[in-house]
Amino acid sequence: MHLSINHVTKFRYSAPITESIMELRMQPLTEGPQRCLKFDLGLKPMARAASYRDHLGNVVHHFDIPGRHTQLVINATSHVETLPREEPPEALAPAAWDALDALVEGGDYWDMLMPSHFARPSEALLDFARESNLGRREDPLTVLRELNTAIYNAFDYVPQSTSADSPIDDALTARKGVCQDYSHILIALARHLRVPCRYVSGYLFHRVEYNDRSAQDATHAWVEALLPELGWVGFDPTNNLLAGQRHIRVAVGRDYMDVPPTRGVFKGAAESELSVAVQVKPAEEPDSEEALRLIATLNRPPDAEHTAQQQQQQQQ
Repeated sequence: MHLSINHVTKFRYSAPITESIMELRMQPLTEGPQRCLKFDLGLKPMARAASYRDHLGNVVHHFDIPGRHTQLVINATSHVETLPREEPPEALAPAAWDALDALVEGGDYWDMLMPSHFARPSEALLDFARESNLGRREDPLTVLRELNTAIYNAFDYVPQSTSADSPIDDALTARKGVCQDYSHILIALARHLRVPCRYVSGYLFHRVEYNDRSAQDATHAWVEALLPELGWVGFDPTNNLLAGQRHIRVAVGRDYMDVPPTRGVFKGAAESELSVAVQVKPAEEPDSEEALRLIATLNRPPDAEHTAQQQQQQQQ
């Protein structure tokens, strides 16, 4: 499957700022059944971006804009090929728990086992664990499948019900959230069982026939768990899916803190407003009218008197 991704991010500032320094994690990975065939990065104001790979293998672009500016537009376009992934079995042998322990003992998975900034134990998490009958039952794959479904059923998908920096207790208490919350909850529960688990930032190619409930005009997030014989297996609790050919991987980390699409600072006493538009489509299909409208809106010059509150990008 060949997919085209257009991801436009726009920051608008209430007053001129200087010395913007930004790092991006927007380039899809080339790894396993996924290849990034093309990646282009457009910046307004113009800037020269350099790139490197972080310690987890994610591609990071970074740039700075020293002069005065009142807006920053980042347009990332990608062409990705995703191949069919081998479906895991329905279950593993009961001895898989012992095999997992041996795998963990012999490998370097400490970062993906320990609590992290957004995926850490709490009373609310332990209450949900008891409600879900969490334990080392059957085998690791069966338990993770059940947790994936339990989170999907227990929480309402409500965009803007939490923010990019919300702790998991907010979603656990309200029983609603977005893919970022769902993923952090699953990671924390899996690590509680001593299953190495990591956060995946990326995109989902939506299809009407699959009834995906995650937002199609935003980035997406899901989880990968390490399992014996299978390696890293993707679980998407927002849509009650195993990650497959429609999931486009961009970056992996302990949680969202490691892999935000944008992270930066600037000099100036201004407030900022963030707008994001994402379109994922088959590479041969034309842009939809709605996507063109969103992208055109984000590329429009700023109003002279515009003032807004700064916010962080959240994965939906």
